[in-house]
Amino acid sequence: MDEMELLGKTRVKVKDERVVETGVPLIRWCPLFDKVRGIKEITPEAAAANMVFRMKEHGMFTPRRKLEMDVFVGFGASEVMMTATSRRLIDGAVTVCDGAGTVITSNPSLIQGMGGWISGLVSTDPIPEVLAGIEERGGVVLDPETAKIDQVAGAKLASEMWSRFAVTVADMEAAERLRDLEEELKVRILIVGVHLTGIGEEEAERLLACADIVTGCASRYIREKVRPLVQVGTAVPLFGLTGWGKEVLVERAKEVDRPILINTMPLPVLPENKQPRPLV
Repeated sequence: MDEMELLGKTRVKVKDERVVETGVPLIRWCPLFDKVRGIKEITPEAAAANMVFRMKEHGMFTPRRKLEMDVFVGFGASEVMMTATSRRLIDGAVTVCDGAGTVITSNPSLIQGMGGWISGLVSTDPIPEVLAGIEERGGVVLDPETAKIDQVAGAKLASEMWSRFAVTVADMEAAERLRDLEEELKVRILIVGVHLTGIGEEEAERLLACADIVTGCASRYIREKVRPLVQVGTAVPLFGLTGWGKEVLVERAKEVDRPILINTMPLPVLPENKQPRPLV
């Protein structure tokens, strides 16, 4: 059984390439999915349909999983880590992939291919074809037998290969543990907070205190409490919280093929008509 949260943190369960259970979304409208998929209202049915679309078009949770893809959004977590790796701001990344769990790789194309369509991966079963495809592209799966998701264990493995790398996390406990690991292992970890819709007030404060980059998602508390050095996007923004996070986001901006406005102003900038509804 595979589980992923998508479209307003709706939990969708997949078995044998079929959606077998769909939860209740936390929000009703997301500007990103309205723009790219034309979804005007987030419902359990819309979430299930979107999961079916991802399985059909991208092979998610199937042996046909595509591990390379074009840029999905200009400033997404996978796009940012892809650019940071290719520009040598980091040595690689610890991320996740359906059919594999936690993955460590220095291949920018694989970072984007795995992460571009993933929302919040909760759990997954190993798929031999996916494991083989990742290995062929230079990725290392943390636990091929179980496809477990453990970003802290992934960081420990990455520290045996590299001295500076990114790790995606979806909770403040993992982020705080990674900061402790930096000192223990004598490495630098670019902590990227993702999938933060519904995060609590204290959790948001603690995550913001130790992350380098966070996504805004549909989080009310991230938006209220963030004091970024740089912001990219206004609807579902990414915030650079540290000098390193700022450097990585600005580097990504160099590869975006659309015109970009660079200006100084108080941040965050969050136009009311562009925010997910409701913020939670």
